[in-house]
This record gives sequence, C-alpha cells and structure tokens, in this order.
Amino acid sequence: MDLLAMRESYQQQRVMLCFNGPISRSLIEEIGNALRNYLDSEQAALSSSMDVFAIYIEMTQNIRHYSRRRQYGERDATATVAVGRDDAGRYTVSAGNLVEADDGRELAKVIEEIGELDKAELKQAYKRQLRQPRDADSTRGAGLGLLDMARKSSLPLQARLQPLPNGQAFFSLTATV
Repeated sequence: MDLLAMRESYQQQRVMLCFNGPISRSLIEEIGNALRNYLDSEQAALSSSMDVFAIYIEMTQNIRHYSRRRQYGERDATATVAVGRDDAGRYTVSAGNLVEADDGRELAKVIEEIGELDKAELKQAYKRQLRQPRDADSTRGAGLGLLDMARKSSLPLQARLQPLPNGQAFFSLTATV
C-alpha cells in the first residue's frame, strides 16, 4: 500500500476525511464526531457544518440499514465515505456501497427525479412525504432522507451506479453543501 500516493491523491482532491470498511452504529458516531471537530477547526459556518453532518449521518445510516436488510456479510456490508471540498470551496459529502443492481437502478432513478425539482418543489415534496402514512411492512425508507439531503445540497444530488460482474453494483451518492 502506497500511503504517500494516497495522501497526495487526497490532497489533490481536497479530501478532509475518508473511511472505507465495515460500518457500525458506533463507528458512524465516532466518524461523525471527528467530522464535527474538523469542521469546527476549519471554522465552517454553523449552517454548513450542520448540513454536512446531517448529510453524512443520513448517507451512512442508509448504507448500514440497506446492508442489514440485505443481510450482507462483513465483506459486502462496507461503506466508502469521503468528505472534501470542491474547486469552489463548497463541502462535498460522498458515500458508496455495494447494492443489488436492480436496487441501485431504482435508487438512481429516484435521485434523478429529485434532481429535477427546484427548492420550492423539494420543500413541497418533503412536506407531502412527511404526511404520507408509512407502511410498517415496507422494506424501504419513506424517502424523506433523500429529499432532506437534496434540500440541504446547493447542487442536485449526484448518483453513480457502476455495475459489477456478479449482479451487484457499486452505488455512490454525492451531496454538495
């Protein structure tokens, strides 16, 4: 493993925090604390800091819930998470994980549809979804998390689905604050 090359790549891409591996509730919390401390040390605006943190939590919890629901073993129940800055100085929060290809295509479609909404439409969709009764037997979330991330993001959410030869795919999502 060439750590120097990784370090240089991270610096070039302005990565502030990166994690790759099995994700647990306690690990989500610990990385979240590290992220908060980092944002505090950067003296990030409070609203940006809160949005970055909330998006990080939503993304990682979604990955954890999906992996548990699919009963993935430790090898497949991993997350890759990176928080950085783009060329304009905005924060980017990215997370990715293995998914069943059909699930990934469905999720990418939903994110594409959400990306077509403006801020007012996002707010309406969020309120409408909040009022919807939730099926207790549903295996999917209510969609509020995606809508909330899109509302906090200054650019449309970016999803990417990379097919793998085994019927799975690597799904990644990026939000920009």
